[in-house]
Amino acid sequence: MRGLREIILRTPASELGIEPSESFPRVFGMVMDMPISGGLTASVVSNCTGDASLYTTSTFGVIGGIGHESVRNAAVAFVRAAQPYYDQASPTAEFPYPATGRVRFYLLGFDGVRVLETDAASLQSRTAKYFELWMAGQNVLTELRLVSERTGSQR
Repeated sequence: MRGLREIILRTPASELGIEPSESFPRVFGMVMDMPISGGLTASVVSNCTGDASLYTTSTFGVIGGIGHESVRNAAVAFVRAAQPYYDQASPTAEFPYPATGRVRFYLLGFDGVRVLETDAASLQSRTAKYFELWMAGQNVLTELRLVSERTGSQR
């Protein structure tokens, strides 16, 4: 799962055949790294084509979300929600997991990757700076979970 995450973070849009559009002028994909139980990290991955997956630092993951309309819609909404945050994010070429209790958002931009980071506890408040982005990522996670429960597609 770590290797898949790294590939997503390092593959430019041009290699995926994705170009900027009116709906996605700056960001074509998102990776949201967040803490989960047992000191593990989950990575919710989405791109503007509707593809979405869940990777973890253990052996658990969910891939192939693009085959389900609810997942596609949530993935596209997550990437769309990232567009206004582009200028606030810092350019990066390094992709470490966040420290314990932190959430990291990697914005996969047409001109490179950018990163935002915040305290996980702060995201419980609707007034948190990145609350909308957090909720869009959580919606992808929910849809992936629902699909995997119905189809047994967990890996």
